[in-house]
Amino acid sequence: MTDTVTIEAAAASGTEIFVPLSKLKKSPRNARKTSHSEAHIEALAASIAVKGMLQNLVAEPEQDAAGEPTGSYFVTIGEGRRLAQMLRVRRKEIKKTEPIRCVLDTENDPQEISLDENVTREAMHPADQFERFRELAERKGWGAEEIAARFGVTPHVVRQRLRLGAVSPRLIQVYRDGGLNLDQLMAFAIVEDHARQEQVYDNLSYNRDPSLIRRDLTRMNVAATDRRAIFVGPDAYTAAGGTILRDLFTEDRGGFFEDVALLDRLVIEKLEGIAAEVQAEGWKWTSVHIDYPHAHGMSRYYPDYVELSAEDEAAREAAQVEYDSISEEYDGADDLPDDVDQRLTELEAEIERIDAKRHAYDPDTIARSGVFVVLNHDGTARIERGFVRPEDEAPEPEAEPEEGAYAVTEDGEFIEEGSGNDGTASEAEDEDTGEDGKPLSDLLVRDLTAHRTLGLRLALGEQPDIALIAVTHALAAQTFYRAAEAHCLDIRPASAYLASHADGIEDTAAGKALADRHAAWAADLPHDVADLWSFIAGLDQASVMALLAHCASLTVNAVKQPWERKARAHETADRLATALTLDMTAHWTPTARTYLGRVTKAHILAAVREAVSDEAADRIAGMKKQPMAEAAEQLLAGTGWLPSLLRTSEPAWLATERAEAVEMPQVESGYSIAAE
Repeated sequence: MTDTVTIEAAAASGTEIFVPLSKLKKSPRNARKTSHSEAHIEALAASIAVKGMLQNLVAEPEQDAAGEPTGSYFVTIGEGRRLAQMLRVRRKEIKKTEPIRCVLDTENDPQEISLDENVTREAMHPADQFERFRELAERKGWGAEEIAARFGVTPHVVRQRLRLGAVSPRLIQVYRDGGLNLDQLMAFAIVEDHARQEQVYDNLSYNRDPSLIRRDLTRMNVAATDRRAIFVGPDAYTAAGGTILRDLFTEDRGGFFEDVALLDRLVIEKLEGIAAEVQAEGWKWTSVHIDYPHAHGMSRYYPDYVELSAEDEAAREAAQVEYDSISEEYDGADDLPDDVDQRLTELEAEIERIDAKRHAYDPDTIARSGVFVVLNHDGTARIERGFVRPEDEAPEPEAEPEEGAYAVTEDGEFIEEGSGNDGTASEAEDEDTGEDGKPLSDLLVRDLTAHRTLGLRLALGEQPDIALIAVTHALAAQTFYRAAEAHCLDIRPASAYLASHADGIEDTAAGKALADRHAAWAADLPHDVADLWSFIAGLDQASVMALLAHCASLTVNAVKQPWERKARAHETADRLATALTLDMTAHWTPTARTYLGRVTKAHILAAVREAVSDEAADRIAGMKKQPMAEAAEQLLAGTGWLPSLLRTSEPAWLATERAEAVEMPQVESGYSIAAE
């Protein structure tokens, strides 16, 4: 046992002494010149506060120029512990006169023993550290915060080490033996099921990328970014007994929902609650689905336009005036006061509430129709009203014969209805009968109406403004009404059912946007197709063009079928895309599901090589097909890459500008216009 002496007494080398902290200094001959990290000092201070100084400092007396002791000591070994004690002084945990236990060393070379202290030691293997943290938690019942306080690390770091310590002992040993690196071990820690971890490990190929390990471990789970998880929410899911896997080592964006069956049940229950509220509006039925039932086979009715009451018109006008006044007052302001911002939000909501009253379903339609309540692509409830089952369709009223209306006899002759004719009139034109009301023969009717048709064609071709109305009427009558024969232009719009070519396409953001635009027009059009012409004729030209554009858009068909030979049609589709400057990156992204998993490995590598680099393609070239597709999905994210079928050619004017730019001389900066 060494003797403990005070610093006033003469002490031999190797003696244990106590020195006031204020008398300890950093040795100028300390081998470590790189400063200790703040995190390391924090950890030492926390450890010393709980467990005391587990290891003595080694010190030598400081001497003045004459070789006399100054009363202070240089710390040869233990500078980090000295700094930790100084940190405790600043935190008022101890005084600067706190006696510090040291071992006096006046024989060894301070620089050599300082180097020896830092070189001739081996750090604990990380796996040992992970397991010891776990044992502390299990044996002593300490939580992450308690352990963190004792070792000077953050609770998050402790949770990470506890999670790693809970990995299968078999995989921990593989990690110790060098068969797994730390990143791979962290990937396995995403789940706590040892059997599942070992199963995935046993099925690993030579490619052990951590992202692939995480993918395999969570294959049967639902990501928190999934629309179902967004709709239900983590709180409701966990309250129902569900568990969420969290990756403590990467940004997992909310984790992974383990119980898929429970999640689906919660989605249906929440949709059913919304459906009950909607059915209270008076609808005959509601039907709840996670995915929209595209093959429902029902016709659909849209709300009619109704005039607002005088009270609502006045309320809307007042809200709009106040909104405009506030907006003008704060025009150009960078930030709005909270009360002003809240008031503008309230006024916007009031205006929208009143505007919603401009469209309403006919009570008879509501009584016969139903509603689909489905889960939207963005994790919100999608309510689609106005669907009528075939058995609930209202019978078509029998048309009253109009004055001068004609019927066709069994012989194919037109006769005027209500004339009392028995249908046996002769085809010959009898000019001698002179009987009033004698029907015209079918030959004469066809002759006269042919001349009228010719006159209409000639006149319509000379009046483009009326032609615009007529074409729009013909398209709208067939697009929005079941009365397909309510038009006289022989234009037949056809709309290909895209869902039969691309599964789920109508549930995409683009599909929902098109459906919303169609519903908005349907709500504005008159209920009776007989009023459609007057409605269109009363629109301003911009609105007529917008309605025409919508109806025309539904007829676009650029789908390529293997048995079709329509090269000219597809060339026209390309020209249409160029004219529209179509940017498919706004509507489509290359993923393993949409593209990469459905093409050859050569196509995948070509895409990565084109969009990223040759090096990136070479890195994944040795992977199997599915892992390669998933790795390529991550590489292509954000690059804007598209397969050739989805690319839009540059307009001719832009290509010309680029060509002219290339020919321009270099500017002073050294860059050409084209380079910029």
